[in-house]
Amino acid sequence: MSLHVIGLIGIIVVFVFIFLNTPIGISLALVGFIGVGIVRGMDSGLSTLGVDAFRTAASYNFCVIPLFVSMGFLASKAGLSDGAFEAIHKWIGHVRGGLAMAATGACAMFAAICGGAVATATTVAAVALPQMRKHGYDDVLSLGVLAAGGNLGFLIPPSMGFMLYAIITEQSIGTLFISGILPGILLTFLFMFTIWIMCRLKPSLAQPSPGASWKERFVSTRHTIPSIILILLVLGGIYAGFFTPTEAGAVGVLGVIIIGLANRRLTWQGFISALRESAKLYGMVFILIIGTMIYSRFLVVTELPLYLSETIASVEVSPHVVLIICLFFYILIGFIMDIMAMLMLTVPILHPVLVSLGFDPVLLAVLTIITVLMGHISPPVGIVVFGLAGYVRDVPVYTIFRGALPFLITMLVCLAILIAFPQISLLLPNLMRPG
Repeated sequence: MSLHVIGLIGIIVVFVFIFLNTPIGISLALVGFIGVGIVRGMDSGLSTLGVDAFRTAASYNFCVIPLFVSMGFLASKAGLSDGAFEAIHKWIGHVRGGLAMAATGACAMFAAICGGAVATATTVAAVALPQMRKHGYDDVLSLGVLAAGGNLGFLIPPSMGFMLYAIITEQSIGTLFISGILPGILLTFLFMFTIWIMCRLKPSLAQPSPGASWKERFVSTRHTIPSIILILLVLGGIYAGFFTPTEAGAVGVLGVIIIGLANRRLTWQGFISALRESAKLYGMVFILIIGTMIYSRFLVVTELPLYLSETIASVEVSPHVVLIICLFFYILIGFIMDIMAMLMLTVPILHPVLVSLGFDPVLLAVLTIITVLMGHISPPVGIVVFGLAGYVRDVPVYTIFRGALPFLITMLVCLAILIAFPQISLLLPNLMRPG
């Protein structure tokens, strides 16, 4: 049996384990261990299982994940989304659909502190949803906006998606963080434009809010100053080279604690709760990372990614056609699989193939993250939708899915723009690169 066939069988077995509800990280580690044992001998398999697990656990670079995860949960407890929503509401709330646009803007700002999609959606929902209901907004629009806006938490840095992608592909976390800034801003404004179109086509979805005076608008802006300073400190520090991403995470955690104590929103109970939730999430992610490292070693010894790269390169077809096929594959598999599991399972295979065709690794990271995010708000998995449904409880899940549908189209438009104009994703990272 050839090495390539063993690699393909290993991938199939992983999917079988996943659909049998075996934990993703355990599935990846088990298949990787057995696969390396079959190809190189059981001693090599045991060595991979022990060495890769220890090396991953002992890696300083992975400290970035618990730091930014903690930063996001602490920011939620400190109420940093409140000021952003209130300020944007004052400026554009008088426009039809303005409250929904304000919720999108608040999601974008909180995403620059949080890094998680569900946390972003539910945190902003706590502030924005009561206001939208008070002013007569349809739940279809309100919850669809919050579900789509939550996705910004996985795109705008510090993004959990980019952290995982960088670890899997051995890229710079800081570079991938910076690459998500302009696409995140673009997607935020496309979401707002979608809201404007929806409200123009169906005015009953939203009613204009009372306008605010210029004084109220400028006064409200001061509530966003701490968050803006924190974002500039963390992301600006990474961009300018003052901090490594790990150091920036530590600075961010300290900054959130100071802000939370200053505004008296961060209580001792909230602090402990945030750390507990962070530990649970990081424990899950860490098992995924260890499993992925072992699984990636198996793929390397079977030479499957190299074989696929050479096979695709020998076919006379445009690299962009291959890219679109891969992205379409991500969309399809996103309907049935959790996003983190999907990244861990597919990126080690598809990323080397696309890089061999000449695509920039940073651009691939941005396109992949946006594509897989579509699964966050589409049935049947739709983790952000179910997260919102668990928070709201009085709205059927299908209503939220219906509200999120137009924003899936918006994300496709965003993908098309980024493929046509890759400079949007690469401008800031290229300025960071030496020379």
